[in-house]
Amino acid sequence: MCLIVLAWRQHPDFSLVLAANRDESFQRPAAAAAFWPREPHILAGRDLQAGGTWLGVTRCGRFAALSNVREAAAPGGPSRGGLVSAFLRGKASPADYLAGVARHGMQFAGFNLLAGDGRQLGYCSNRDGAPRLLAPGIYGLSNHLLDTPWSKVQRAKDLLAPLLARPEPRPEDFWALLSDRWQPPKEQLPKTGLDGDRERRFSSIFVPGGDYGTRCSTVLLMGRDGRVRFVERRFDAKGECAGEARYVFALQPRQGE
Repeated sequence: MCLIVLAWRQHPDFSLVLAANRDESFQRPAAAAAFWPREPHILAGRDLQAGGTWLGVTRCGRFAALSNVREAAAPGGPSRGGLVSAFLRGKASPADYLAGVARHGMQFAGFNLLAGDGRQLGYCSNRDGAPRLLAPGIYGLSNHLLDTPWSKVQRAKDLLAPLLARPEPRPEDFWALLSDRWQPPKEQLPKTGLDGDRERRFSSIFVPGGDYGTRCSTVLLMGRDGRVRFVERRFDAKGECAGEARYVFALQPRQGE
C-alpha cells in the first residue's frame, strides 16, 4: 500500500473515511477483496505470494492497513502483511496490539501500520519510535512516516477535505482523488534513493502501470449508523480498471457486548 489518506471522526455521519491505493509489482499474485472463506468475518484482499493483506476490515469494525517504508536496502524478514491480518483476527485493542508489534517490529523491513476498532485508531512504524493513538483529524501516509509532507500526501489530504463537507459522501466521490496522476516539479520530489525517472513516476497519487504501479484503489466508509461501505477497484498494467468489488454490511456487536 503506497498511499492512505483518512479522516478519523471528522464527519458527522462517518467515524472513518479512508481512501487508499496499493502500489505493487504486477507480477505478484493477489486475490481481490472478499470475505475470506475460512475466516468469513474478515473482508480484505490477499497477498497470494506471502499471505496476509495490505488493508482489511471485519464485521465487528476492526480495521488495519499497511504501507512499506521505501528504503535503499533490500527488504528482509517476515511478510509485513501478516501484521494486518493478525490484528483483524485478534481481539486486542489497537493500543495493546501496536505495543506488541513494537516489541518485535525490527525483525521486519520498514513498515507503517494503522489499526482501529471504532473506539481507537493507532499508528505504529518500526522507523518512528513508540506507537501512538491518533486524535480526531485528517492523516496521510505513503512510503515514509505518517504525515510526511510529500507532495502526493499533501495533495491527497487537500483533495479529501472538500469531500468531507458533503452531507453524505459516497465511494464514487473518491475515484477522482485516487486516480489523480499529477506529478510535482523536480525540486519537490522526495529523495528516497530511486533514480530520477522512477522517483517522479512514483510521486503521483495514482502510479501509472508498467512493471510496477497502482494495482487497486480502496474506499472504506464506516458509518456512525453501524453500516460499512467498502469498494475496491483493480487495475491492470496499462492503468485501466480490471474489476470492482463492492460490499455493504451492518456491523455486528462485539463479543461480550
